[in-house]
Amino acid sequence: MAEEEATTTLETTLESTPTWAVATVCFILILVSILLEHLLNLLGKYFNRKRRKSLIQALDKIKSELMLLGFVSLLLTVSQRPIAKICISKSVGETFLPCTETSSDAEEEAICAEQGMVSILSRQGVEELQYLIFVLAFFHVLSCVLTFSLGMAKMKRWESWEAETRTLEYQFLNDPRRFQLSHQTSFGKRHLKFWSDHRFLQWPASFFRQFFHSVNKVDYFTLRHGFIMAHFTEGTNFDFQKYIRRALEKDFGVVVGISWWIWIFSVFFLFFNAHVFHNYLWLPFFPLVMLLVVGTKLQGIITKMCLESPHVVRGPLLVKPNDNLFWFGKPKLLLHLIHFILYQNSFQIAFFMWTWYKFGFRSCFHKQNEDIIIRLAMGLVVQILCGYVTLPLYALVTQMGTSMGKAVFTESVAEGLKKWRAKAKKKLAMENTNHLSYATTSLDTSLETSLDHSPSFTLAAASFSLERDGPNPISDSEIVALEIEDEEQVNGKGKQKVSSFNGFDLSNTSTKSKYKERESSS
Repeated sequence: MAEEEATTTLETTLESTPTWAVATVCFILILVSILLEHLLNLLGKYFNRKRRKSLIQALDKIKSELMLLGFVSLLLTVSQRPIAKICISKSVGETFLPCTETSSDAEEEAICAEQGMVSILSRQGVEELQYLIFVLAFFHVLSCVLTFSLGMAKMKRWESWEAETRTLEYQFLNDPRRFQLSHQTSFGKRHLKFWSDHRFLQWPASFFRQFFHSVNKVDYFTLRHGFIMAHFTEGTNFDFQKYIRRALEKDFGVVVGISWWIWIFSVFFLFFNAHVFHNYLWLPFFPLVMLLVVGTKLQGIITKMCLESPHVVRGPLLVKPNDNLFWFGKPKLLLHLIHFILYQNSFQIAFFMWTWYKFGFRSCFHKQNEDIIIRLAMGLVVQILCGYVTLPLYALVTQMGTSMGKAVFTESVAEGLKKWRAKAKKKLAMENTNHLSYATTSLDTSLETSLDHSPSFTLAAASFSLERDGPNPISDSEIVALEIEDEEQVNGKGKQKVSSFNGFDLSNTSTKSKYKERESSS
């Protein structure tokens, strides 16, 4: 304790630090930052040459996350002293501690010490929190890269499966003129078992199936055929494997980011790290349980599509993509669950590595051997299981939604469609503008012409007369004589105005004579 006090008294500020030392440290930090930025730019140019737009977006998201972490670190550095001056009582400060035995080596603020209180978070605690945030971000990105690399490595064999669909043997075996029962097909033999019709037996079978050939060649061929028949015409030469790879690269841009709700869960993870919750007994198992549930659901979707297929099939068995097969009718919900699983697993590993680095391997955070074994084993199992089993299964099954993704088009085709759409919208807007200006001009011209040649009317010049003759009097609505005179004739000018009704004089128009002629003829 005396040695630590001596070292704290020997600490110097920039006032008594050699300028060459300050300049050297700043130069090294700036050089490392420039090299890191240059490496990221080179990686972005490589993706641009390969036309991997989705990976470029993922790289931009990583840059934005690094910028956000830098901003958080700056806020912690600036607010380090104000946070340490927030005082709480010692009884409150001793609740929900991560360790049962604590040593208060951190220096308390003089303001809190004078009041007999403790800081809500000491300056040393703020510095350690900065380390934890950066370690967490690093391990999250590393975990996502390793997971997707494992998934891509396993899906590499799908290239040979896709090439097999263009062979004569495949076309002969899947002849559309051939009729067979659904349970006689290879896909039916794999999924239509005695347990398929029983819901309580179907879920355990789907649970264990994800560990043994989670994605079979028959499953790939059948789901590929169902996707093509739902969105294209039969016999279309569509590369389904490349489409899945593009879709997975697009999903990688979502998983590698840290959303706001992920940060909220990080706060909950830190809170449940108190020793009273005994989190080492249940928190490391949480991502594993969620991952197994997701894998079971994906296998259950394949079995359900097989059960919903017709009993008599023509050619290969046809499955129908549908959003109702997924939870809440949203296939992308599984992606967010995988995102959460990877983040939670990376948090467990990052927290373990951070405590090992800052407090030693045998710190109070993991005194027991069981805690160390559970954390490391669960982190490794989740990492391998998610990358090599669940991720390829997700990439295949989530294409069985009602609508197909934007990744169905290649980068060049998608870029060409966007340019064509922009030109079409611009041309349509110009045509609408020209048509509107032409219609406005024509309407103004017609109004001016009609106002120059149309008669003027007045209510004072209208006279109504009603007549009732004969034994059967005519109703009021049948004997209505309307005589309209021009305003100039009423004034005595006697000039005939030419109306817009081909020169007819409206003053001589009377319905009364028509009714009289009708009565005399009857």
